[in-house]
Amino acid sequence: MVEVYTSSVIEAPADRLWAAVRDFNALPNWHPAIAESRIEGGQPSDQVGCVRAFRLKDGGFIREQLLALSDYDFSCTYSILESPMGVENYVATLKLTPITDGNRTFAEWSAEFDCAPGRESELTDLVGNGVFQGGFNALKEKFGS
Repeated sequence: MVEVYTSSVIEAPADRLWAAVRDFNALPNWHPAIAESRIEGGQPSDQVGCVRAFRLKDGGFIREQLLALSDYDFSCTYSILESPMGVENYVATLKLTPITDGNRTFAEWSAEFDCAPGRESELTDLVGNGVFQGGFNALKEKFGS
């Protein structure tokens, strides 16, 4: 099993960031790689079990299911159901923790998944730097860091 962990400090309050990222359908509003997203079956985008289907700007199509959402912990956990990346058993968690010194946020994004032998390094870089750090960099830009 491959494990990926990325963290960052964002110069904005955690509750403000959480308001932007807790909506499971809001990826196109803050992540630069996402072109469009929709929640299947018309379910609420904060309902555990809902499935988001989204298209990447490069044309890729991904389906993910919301497994957990906590407004108390500012965290969400989701799994990939369908993806062109070649990952299986993919489960990720995005968590925001308030930093009281300066009213900043410690952001963590982690994932575990299986993949074909020999692809571990490539996919660790793609997920950790491309997806996770790319999202954090966009949040920093959007929220003034």
